Amino acid sequence: MRILFADDHPLFREGVKPVLSKLAPEVEIIEAKDYPAAFEAARRYEDIDLALLDLYMPGMPGIDGIARFRASFPHVPVAVLSAADERESIQRLLANGALGYICKSSPSDVILSALRLILAGGVYIPPSLLDAPSDNDAKAMVMEVGKQESLTRRQVEVLREVAKGLNNRQIAQNLNVTEGTVKIHLATIFRVLNVNSRTEALLLAQKMGLGGAAKS
Repeated sequence: MRILFADDHPLFREGVKPVLSKLAPEVEIIEAKDYPAAFEAARRYEDIDLALLDLYMPGMPGIDGIARFRASFPHVPVAVLSAADERESIQRLLANGALGYICKSSPSDVILSALRLILAGGVYIPPSLLDAPSDNDAKAMVMEVGKQESLTRRQVEVLREVAKGLNNRQIAQNLNVTEGTVKIHLATIFRVLNVNSRTEALLLAQKMGLGGAAKS
């Protein structure tokens, strides 16, 4: 699993990296100190599984930076990790394609659970936002994000391997990822394609023309 982690505070990055390392048996963390560095890293590595970005970093103004990143790299899931907790800002971030907003003050287990939810294709919103009197706005925003969802480039690669009839271990070997990463992608694929089993996903993938001879 490859994660792009951008934050302009080196000490904070060092504190969060051990949490990120728990997401999968093998995690490669690519660090960036500002928006320009984050954009450069995303251009260099095409198979990033998740971009975890600070909201306010040098190079671009806050929400605009997230919006531009999403527009430039639509195949990369984005989660925001920030000290700011303004309700309006969180809603605007979700509207601009972020799949989660995590407060920097959150305990490490909350950060880890939120990132696992996002990697599985879900949307994470701070409980404080959902518990607010007008939480219908937040829930509606989650539904809107879901409508815009599509498979990432890596998930299409996994689906192509499924269409060949390969098991998770074989897929992991062919794509040079862990079996845990394959399972995370499959969970998202099932939900996005609205299927309930591997067999249904295989048949649908073959109908989409993704099948082919299995690799030896």
